[in-house]
Amino acid sequence: MQEPETSLPLPQRLLAVAVVVTALYFGRDLLIPLALATLLAFVLAPLTDRIRRLGIPRAVTVTVVVAITLGALIGLSMFMAGQVRVLGKELPTYQSNIAAKFDRFRAQLRTPGVFSEASRVIDAVESEIEQTQGEFDDKPAPGTRRPARVELVPTAPGAFEAVGRWLERIGPPAALFGTTLIYLFLVLLNPGDLRDRLVSLLGGSVHRTTDALNDAGQRVSRYLTMQLVVNLCYAVPMAAGLWLIGVPGALLWGLLSAVLRFIPYVGSLVGAAFPLMLAFAVDPGWTMVAWALALIVVLELISNNIVEPWLYGSSTGLSAMSLIVAATFWTALWGPIGLVLSTPLTVCMLVIGRHLPQLAFLDVMLGSRPALELPSRMYQRLLAGNSADAIELAEESVAGSSPRQFYEDVGIPVLRMATVDHRLQEASAEHRHRIVSGMSAVIDELRVRHAAERPQGPLEALCIGSRWTVDTLGAGMAAHALALDGVAAAAAPTAAGAVTAELIASLGSEGAKVFVLSYFSPQPQEHAQYFSRRLKRRWPDSKVILALWNVEGAELAALPIADWGVDAAVGSINALVTEVCARLEREGTVGWTPAQYGEDDAQRVQALRDSGVLDASLRGTFDSAARRAADIFDVPMAMITLIDEQWQYTHGDSAKAGRLGVGEPERGPQRSASMCGHVVAGGAALVVPDVQRDPRFAANPALIENAIRFYAGAPLRDAEGHILGTLCLLDTQPRTMSLRDAKLLESLADEVMVPLRNRSRTAAGG
Repeated sequence: MQEPETSLPLPQRLLAVAVVVTALYFGRDLLIPLALATLLAFVLAPLTDRIRRLGIPRAVTVTVVVAITLGALIGLSMFMAGQVRVLGKELPTYQSNIAAKFDRFRAQLRTPGVFSEASRVIDAVESEIEQTQGEFDDKPAPGTRRPARVELVPTAPGAFEAVGRWLERIGPPAALFGTTLIYLFLVLLNPGDLRDRLVSLLGGSVHRTTDALNDAGQRVSRYLTMQLVVNLCYAVPMAAGLWLIGVPGALLWGLLSAVLRFIPYVGSLVGAAFPLMLAFAVDPGWTMVAWALALIVVLELISNNIVEPWLYGSSTGLSAMSLIVAATFWTALWGPIGLVLSTPLTVCMLVIGRHLPQLAFLDVMLGSRPALELPSRMYQRLLAGNSADAIELAEESVAGSSPRQFYEDVGIPVLRMATVDHRLQEASAEHRHRIVSGMSAVIDELRVRHAAERPQGPLEALCIGSRWTVDTLGAGMAAHALALDGVAAAAAPTAAGAVTAELIASLGSEGAKVFVLSYFSPQPQEHAQYFSRRLKRRWPDSKVILALWNVEGAELAALPIADWGVDAAVGSINALVTEVCARLEREGTVGWTPAQYGEDDAQRVQALRDSGVLDASLRGTFDSAARRAADIFDVPMAMITLIDEQWQYTHGDSAKAGRLGVGEPERGPQRSASMCGHVVAGGAALVVPDVQRDPRFAANPALIENAIRFYAGAPLRDAEGHILGTLCLLDTQPRTMSLRDAKLLESLADEVMVPLRNRSRTAAGG
């Protein structure tokens, strides 16, 4: 049973943070080796699990893995120490080069030039200081002797004292290494016990805590693996380049750079300094230094701008600012080791904040995801009177989609938030003014940058803001979206307000076939009814469509629009465009996107028929698989569909699980009207959170007839990669699906096809 979630007051939160930070600081001797062991366990756990699958006992497996790791570390350390020893013996031979370079440098400083006057002043000051010191030196009195200087020579330490000093130097690192090794062995020996204790410690929902632990493990493991790959991609060309340039110990510097780059920010600088200093010492000139510096700069540019973004991607989910702050924080607490552990530890904090509501502030502070959704960010910029930033956000959104989709996903929701705040009296007059003027500037800018060509002929659609200024802004968005879709549309410049004869006469809309009345009021019945009747009386052949931006879903469908005298009511920009095009009866306009055909569709259909997936004996198996998917994702409908050249067939239905296990596939909608047909054509999973808000499907008659609002489908692939159909989820209410859930759906679809693939391979082998 899930425990109720509680939120602590701010003073108690601050006190809890102070206690945790204090515990981290004073408990560092215990926590540092534990953190290092856990970090190494993330790296070694996959290898341990792979060996365990061979039937070897866990204790033996862990011992072997730890021994191999220890041997590799010792061997690497001995190799690097040997290389350093060899270089140490060679360094005295380069002393003359170093001295000659410094002599030339001093000679250049002494030559007349920019620094000559400054050098003369400094020399004069030094002479004055030496003369003053000579005057104040103590001189012996007459008849006395100057005191003799006595030098104290320390006695050589005894054997026990020497051993004690050596132990003082080597003791703390050895204790840290030994403690880490013991912790590592224990963590690998019984990882389940540690996981159970963490679940119990974090408390709350077991599902949520388990997801948090899995997420943290995957992120840290992925980060460390990618870090190792990036470091090797840097170290190999580093060693090869230094060897070609002629820098001694090229292999050592390559290995050292790979190791040091595990230390954020500082490691790469230190790793680059060593070969540069050696090149400075070896070469009498500056050629080797210049080539070594050029090599390091090129490798850093390639690594930072190509390799790391390509390999890392969003492996950690941390923002750049949080990485820097975390490095500073953990270094202040735990020193250099804290710097090494800063990224993995901060990833764990991020995951905990993402999965535990009580610590959600950690996700906001540390995560790379925007703290506010795009509509909220736009609304905040407008409230602050920052129209320039709002326009920039709008352009960024439009660049990834279209102005119409921006109005659908951002513009209308922003105005919806403004009306809600106005109704709750949370917005002042100044705030309302900023929203109206700022959004008007955004719409005007989009009209200019994404101008629509006005079709030839009379006005086809007039969009009217019915009562408020925000209604007029909504009408402006609607008119621009319609114009971009090829409709001769315009927007009335001001809100209608009171519906009078003068207003109707002033519309000047002779020839308009469709009137769009924009409303943000949640209860527009009286005004809409009166307004539409006046319009119908003046233009009997026209169509009146209500754009009710604050009414959605089942509430919108239940409105008695026929009693109001209007032809249709919509709640979104996409639905409005579809409805207007349908009312205008455009030739070739269907209002939705039919599923396309792939180039190899003939081979795909033949593979479908040859696969045996259409066999009547598989219906019971597919029904069970669909029922399982519906239970896992908690949806009312799940189906296994198959797509031939013309039709969609249902061969597994969660709602019919338990029926007779033998039966032919049931023919459904035409392929062109099938959402599963889009999965087949696209070759990848498809998730549609809200069908009514997606212009590809909003007016699809098959979906409207069955009241489908949510769809998610994963392809069913045969052994050759042909997509035969889908495992799909359906709902009559909008839903969201995370990327992880989408991948799980793909895994379930793959499991459905495994027996068929094996049967095909067996038949081919026989």
